[in-house]
Amino acid sequence: MTQSKMFQGVPVTDLAERYGTPLFVYDGDTLTEGYDALRQRLPQVLEFFFSLKSNPNVAICALLAARGARAEVSSLVEIRTALRAGVRPEDIIFLGPGKSPEELTACLEIGVYAVVCESYGELEALDEIAAAMGRTAPVALRVNPEFTVKGSGLTMGGKPRQFGIDEAQLLADPDLAKRFGSLRIMGVHAYMGTRILNEEVIAENTARILELADRLADRLGFALDMVDVGGGLGVAYFENERDLNLDRLGELVGPVVTSFAERHPGTRMIMELGRFLTAMCGTYVMRVRTVKESMGSHFAVTDGGTHHHMAAVGIGSFVKRNFPISLISRSSADVAEPWTVAGPLCTPNDVVAKGAALPPLRPGDLLGVHRSGAYGPSASPVLFLSHGHPAEVVVHRGQPYLVRDRDRPDDLMNKQHLPVFQD
Repeated sequence: MTQSKMFQGVPVTDLAERYGTPLFVYDGDTLTEGYDALRQRLPQVLEFFFSLKSNPNVAICALLAARGARAEVSSLVEIRTALRAGVRPEDIIFLGPGKSPEELTACLEIGVYAVVCESYGELEALDEIAAAMGRTAPVALRVNPEFTVKGSGLTMGGKPRQFGIDEAQLLADPDLAKRFGSLRIMGVHAYMGTRILNEEVIAENTARILELADRLADRLGFALDMVDVGGGLGVAYFENERDLNLDRLGELVGPVVTSFAERHPGTRMIMELGRFLTAMCGTYVMRVRTVKESMGSHFAVTDGGTHHHMAAVGIGSFVKRNFPISLISRSSADVAEPWTVAGPLCTPNDVVAKGAALPPLRPGDLLGVHRSGAYGPSASPVLFLSHGHPAEVVVHRGQPYLVRDRDRPDDLMNKQHLPVFQD
């Protein structure tokens, strides 16, 4: 008897037949239940801003916005995506170390809640643009703190970084808030790292950023309208990792947030969430094209690969480790054995899983790379060998929806232009 993985009652084999492979499938219930589970355990005063960089699909953003999520964006398209998904301008913040004049102008035209500035040069550029438009720009200072946080999969603060302004530079510049006539400095932002799986570390991180925001606002003399504590909440991908205990997280972070809110009743408190919200809901579905044995090792070559799922290569990890992967198109009672799952690319690096314990595979089988809802195609070289972007589907309340078309050859060729070269 063949039994395929179900997404809210919809067999993955049906999805693969209807939409083709490779394919990203997102379970809408898993997405919203994850949001609700965290929302129930942290104080309501701490607002959740969805980091679109983790999954910029408008349907994903819309499902989260309907639950109350705000948006953290870093490009013009991400701004438009958030607005189209139903997020209000006053619930959008824009950050990134290298904003263009067009992006800064759009922030002011749209009326985002805050532009998170990451350098003195950016403050000067935004001040000039705001003055020319006859507006005052709301600015949150992104700080590169002197302290670091252990337990992060990817550290983004506490060392020389392109992100933010050094804490020492800001503390040594008490007149900063007065120097720019068209800026209103109103907040502090810090983001220390990502993929944090330790509740104590997250609580410590939150407490130290709140304390830093207090000191900076006092030293620079501005009203602390907002403080963004970053986030960096992780999910477990690999062996010897565990998912966050949300009850414990609430016990540790809740009092820190509540205490600060009581002392600063007018301050908007923000936590950014990307991977934590989206990773669990996604499955990358690949179809086995060929199987082979090479020097005693089993290989399955699929129609999907690292051009769609670069995270599976192990970026950010010292040692390549496999994402959870399984046979999802049929059940099998056969004994599992080590398999290397490779993609169609002409590079030895196109290996999605190495030595993965899988039953004997055969052409036509569907494999699923689980926990793949974050940093999939948007963080991958989808144009390598001109394969293009895969299709994306959301299953919501038992109904599948195509939320991104697959790139076809004509789509990719029509973007190129062959000039008539002069001899």
